[in-house]
Amino acid sequence: MAKDPYKTLGVAKTASQDEIRKAYRKLAKKLHPDLNPDDSASADQFKAVSAAYAIIGDEEKRKRFDKGEIDADGQERQEQHFYRDHAQGPGGARYYNTQSGSFASEEDLSDIFADLFGRHARHHGNSGAQQRGQEFHMRGQDARYALAIDFLEAAKGGKKRITLPHGETLDVTVPAGVRDGQTIRLKGKGGPGLGKGPAGDALIEISVRPHPVFTREGDDIHLTLPIGIDEAVLGGKVDVPTLTGAVKVTVPEGASSGQVLRLKGKGIARKNRKGDLLIELKIVTPKPVPPEVKAAMEKWRARSQFNARANWLGRS
Repeated sequence: MAKDPYKTLGVAKTASQDEIRKAYRKLAKKLHPDLNPDDSASADQFKAVSAAYAIIGDEEKRKRFDKGEIDADGQERQEQHFYRDHAQGPGGARYYNTQSGSFASEEDLSDIFADLFGRHARHHGNSGAQQRGQEFHMRGQDARYALAIDFLEAAKGGKKRITLPHGETLDVTVPAGVRDGQTIRLKGKGGPGLGKGPAGDALIEISVRPHPVFTREGDDIHLTLPIGIDEAVLGGKVDVPTLTGAVKVTVPEGASSGQVLRLKGKGIARKNRKGDLLIELKIVTPKPVPPEVKAAMEKWRARSQFNARANWLGRS
């Protein structure tokens, strides 16, 4: 049996779903096989963390686990008892229970699930063999995974390949503009269904690595642009990075720190609209101040009436 999922994720039983999600993301980033190649211990821990999150990261499954209806493997406790009793039943096709690792015959499963879920209808004149021949179909479990991507990959989208805990790979199409914490659903890529039941889905939770220059607010991209004193006073053309490459931006004459320039349509591109790129100017003074600059400033100060704080705090 798997370890208590709360202990595996290092959270209290009273933790909120958001706290559980954050704990999972932190551990998944640390233990992911792509970041720990050839480290079997980390791979095993990553698998255990993913399994724990599959239980208590899902509100409904968490409620059932807390009530004792399912165990730490997500197994029905009553169902587990029947699987153990009937694993060696004679004859017939056999199903593999991927959660418990045990086997049960098709006939046994038909009767067991019919009794458990109220589907063992008894019709007058039906034989016992016909009743046992009923099939039970169940959708497979969803599988949860974590995928860390770069800021620009999130902004522009693309193809990513993730390594699953058991070593297989899964190709994921990352949509342009995906957000940190957003979940991508891949239909039919989860656990196999029972009988003719459909497979579950793969739920890929995205975490976006920070960018050294860009930050994101909605579909707008923000950056701080350092400019020199000469550029602030005289203005000029400056190279500025964007999501699609550098562009020339005009710094206006007499620019101030904190002033914001907007480039329309240079933010996150959506089907119906595009965000903007907002450039906040920041004047950078050379250290040490060159003597000629210092002399010019002293001369200017002596004859200037300019007061940078004239309207500061609403004073005139």
